[in-house]
Amino acid sequence: MLKKLKVDRHQLKRIIQELKKWKAPATVLLTLYIPPGRPISDVLSMLRQEYAITDNIKLKRTRAAVQRALAAAMERLSKIPKTPENGLAVFCGEDMDTKNFICWIFSPPEKVPVYFYRTDKYFHTEFLEDMVTEKDLIGLIIVERDAATIGLLKGSRLEVLKELEGYVPGKHHKGGQSQRRFDRIIEQMVMEFYKKVAEYAKKLFEPYINQGKLKGILIGGPAYAKYDFLEGDYLDYRLKKLVIPKLIDVAYQGEAGLREMVRKASDILKDIAYVDAYNAIEEFKLHLVKDDGMIVYGIEEVKNALQMGAVKTLLIDENREDALEWIELAKKYGAKPTLISDDIPEAQWLKKTFGGVVGILRYRIY
Repeated sequence: MLKKLKVDRHQLKRIIQELKKWKAPATVLLTLYIPPGRPISDVLSMLRQEYAITDNIKLKRTRAAVQRALAAAMERLSKIPKTPENGLAVFCGEDMDTKNFICWIFSPPEKVPVYFYRTDKYFHTEFLEDMVTEKDLIGLIIVERDAATIGLLKGSRLEVLKELEGYVPGKHHKGGQSQRRFDRIIEQMVMEFYKKVAEYAKKLFEPYINQGKLKGILIGGPAYAKYDFLEGDYLDYRLKKLVIPKLIDVAYQGEAGLREMVRKASDILKDIAYVDAYNAIEEFKLHLVKDDGMIVYGIEEVKNALQMGAVKTLLIDENREDALEWIELAKKYGAKPTLISDDIPEAQWLKKTFGGVVGILRYRIY
């Protein structure tokens, strides 16, 4: 029973999306969080007390909806012998327009942090939302003397946080005293720009440092600017401690530059979901071009290949309604499921051309 209650991070993401769609004109949607160690009997006692005072609700329709939610929550909780190790989340309520009703009880992938009960006009998902954000984030900084991009790698998602531009004039050609003075002015302007980049980096990355989620910072850029920036001690000491020692040569700024930097750092970031997904698509494309029979596509063809145990890696568009079913199929038949987000290059191509589900094979099957 307890095992069936567990949901993983991907399932939880879908659940939150569905719960957020529910709205009510009155406070009839029940949210209940039960932390680990809280006895089910205590919770049931509290719900019975809440049910007893619903008679005070004046509007008959509202009273009936709240009572239905409470009764459903109690009925389901009474069948659970004890609170699971991560606790429980309970969402029960009625759409007062359509009369549709849900009552979901599950144990999330992380420990429930609070004991919380409320009936409201919406379901309270805020205590779950932090569980679906990536825990291992990588900060990204591309810097040159007059331009910079600051971004974040969140699992399979790449996000541009800030693009900066400075103004550094070209070289002065008069020579002598004037030349040296002009060079000093230019260097001062470059230093001021680097300080500005570092200030934005601190502002943008600090919340993730405080949450313990930022695991590293990757710095790249053209020529020597990236070395000057790092060695010039512009970065906050907490950020500097997280800098990955290998600096990356990058020719572009913006999103294109971030993609290039992450791709070139794939050996360093090999455990990051974005790199896994990117490399999987590149491998699929390579086999497609070679026409070597080492890939499979088409819904039925992919299912058959999975059931044969022939699929090494299953690429799945994470926005498919049945993404979870494909993940379970992959695990069942020994394939590695790799979710493809819209942030991955060629994600749209994979979706439109192949329906968002393809496989890389261990061996030829045709």
